[in-house]
Amino acid sequence: MAVKINKKNNTGKYSAESITVLEGLEPVRRRPGMYIGTTGPDGLHHLITEIFDNSRDEAMGGFCDDIEIALLPNNQVRVVDNGRGIPVDIHKQTKVSALETIMTTLHAGGKFGGEGYKISGGLHGVGSSVVNALSIYTKAEIHKDGGIYIQEYAKGKRKAAVKKIGNTKLHGSIITFQPDPEIFKEINFDFSRVVHHMRQQAYLVKGLKISVIDLRDLPAQAGIKDKIDDSVFFLRDLGLEAPSMSFYFDGGLVSLVRFYNHNQKAIHKNIFYVEKRNEDFEGAEIALQYIDDISARVMPFANNIYNSEGGTHITGFKTALTRTLNNYAKKNGLSKNGDDTFTGDDALEGLTAVISVKLKEIQFEGQTKAKLGTVEARGLVESVFSEAFENFLEENPDDAKDIIGKVILAMKARKAAKAAKDSILRKGALEGMTLPGKLADCQSKSAEESEIFIVEGDSAGGTAKTGRDRKTQAILPLRGKILNIERARLDKMLASEQIKNLVVAFGTAIGDTFDITKLRYHKIIIATDADVDGAHIRTLILTLLYRYFRPLIDGDFVYIAQPPLYKIKKSKEIFYAYNDEEKDKIIGKRDKLETENLELKEEENQSSKFSVQRYKGLGEMNAEELWETTMDPKNRILKRITIEDAQEADRIFDVLMGTDVPSRKSFIQSNAKLATIDI
Repeated sequence: MAVKINKKNNTGKYSAESITVLEGLEPVRRRPGMYIGTTGPDGLHHLITEIFDNSRDEAMGGFCDDIEIALLPNNQVRVVDNGRGIPVDIHKQTKVSALETIMTTLHAGGKFGGEGYKISGGLHGVGSSVVNALSIYTKAEIHKDGGIYIQEYAKGKRKAAVKKIGNTKLHGSIITFQPDPEIFKEINFDFSRVVHHMRQQAYLVKGLKISVIDLRDLPAQAGIKDKIDDSVFFLRDLGLEAPSMSFYFDGGLVSLVRFYNHNQKAIHKNIFYVEKRNEDFEGAEIALQYIDDISARVMPFANNIYNSEGGTHITGFKTALTRTLNNYAKKNGLSKNGDDTFTGDDALEGLTAVISVKLKEIQFEGQTKAKLGTVEARGLVESVFSEAFENFLEENPDDAKDIIGKVILAMKARKAAKAAKDSILRKGALEGMTLPGKLADCQSKSAEESEIFIVEGDSAGGTAKTGRDRKTQAILPLRGKILNIERARLDKMLASEQIKNLVVAFGTAIGDTFDITKLRYHKIIIATDADVDGAHIRTLILTLLYRYFRPLIDGDFVYIAQPPLYKIKKSKEIFYAYNDEEKDKIIGKRDKLETENLELKEEENQSSKFSVQRYKGLGEMNAEELWETTMDPKNRILKRITIEDAQEADRIFDVLMGTDVPSRKSFIQSNAKLATIDI
């Protein structure tokens, strides 16, 4: 139960009438963002995570070794495990089944004490009930103690009491849920996103098999729906022709580090690894390896939950890493003088590391668990890692020499880059510099209403400048492809005229002096042509933003414009189509109307005549067309750039923009058919 002030009482009297009582799971439906962060794609996928975490916690306790996630028709998701099964006996406090208590009551579960779980991720005790509250339909099917028990729910409320429907020799839980479209305006589960998360989890729990199967095209396979309804346990056993992936790793974190580094040149041969736990299963597990790169990939987990914002365990790791490397370098004469002291940035350059802590009492900052707040985690990681890493360096002198050499290079490069950057800044490359000459700025001085279009070439730039809303829209044309900054340091970047123009136009500065409060536009819109060169330029710009302007992406300031591919005329009517499917829908037939660049072809269709023009680039549109289709806020389509998973985006950028040509070629060949994937 929750209470809130009823603001509709305008009498000025503050009494009992001013208080609204929210019963059961109603607070979750009123304020879903408080429990899952957002009702967008992140929150939608978080529903799967919450149910999966319960099954994963069974595995961490040694009670489960097999989990399956199935995407079903009608936006349903089914999660099954072969654990102990959720208890179905009557709960002494609530006087109803423990299953019903868990599924319909906030802060109820086996993770607040007792013998249910020693270590768990879903410690807030809200996971199952929150998913239930935000679903129009949920079904729990429990195989336990020889019986099959079910209970169904709608928007967090039970439809009937728990009932036994049969006998079984199996054990485990099957939770099926269907998100509520009133809560989630767009329901589209991303199979690749689910697969990536589950692969990661399989690395973190040794000996656990995790399968993901996409059955959303299920209606095409006659009779399969009935088999699912008849209590089939693992759907992969049905032998369905459907996209599926299964993961099982014995190598744990070492395998995960090897996976992220498999396209990279390793600095040292042996991957460092340590695992230390006490009798309560509490402890730390760490693996790392340096590669020939200037970026760092440090992946923190607490009770197997990825902490995208880090936390106390990362603080402890970075402190111990920097101290241990400095001590080893000085002890072995690798540090020549007092000025050769490594900073944290030096120690992190080129590092791939996974830090996983297991804690009995755990605190996250926020329900989505993005940041670990448990104070004890810092000391735990420091002590476990310091001793083990020191021993690793002593016992592997060749590896140690290579690691220290890498860090020394990072230190020297940092000092050189700082000197070069300071020199450039002193010459007025950024600070105090006037806006780029090619920038057609907007009249408004309010960043909230201002937007900048980054367009490809002078031709498109000229058209955009003519067609724009001068009050709120700025145009910056780029000449050709900007510098590939994937392996370029800041001083080299600032010597590039194109990048310098972007930095000055944004107004935020860059590097140590970056200040997002000085951002001049709250919409940065990349508008490139729909061809290979346009895609390349877009990728180069996104790489720059990802590496050096990450807060702009995190703050939802970066967008990609979606210009139409076709202009279709019928008599005096004009239609725009953004893909072939839309074009076919407009003209009412498919695969019969040929189109050519810059040419109009007319063909009769149902006694009407259509003319179709295919745009190759933005420069082929006139100012009015560009405004109507791509720049007018009332009509345009913009794709907001988000980073759903920082490590995966980082890995893909490395492959696409790095120096490993064979890996890049292999990636492009393997993913050519998936070219519409959003980054």
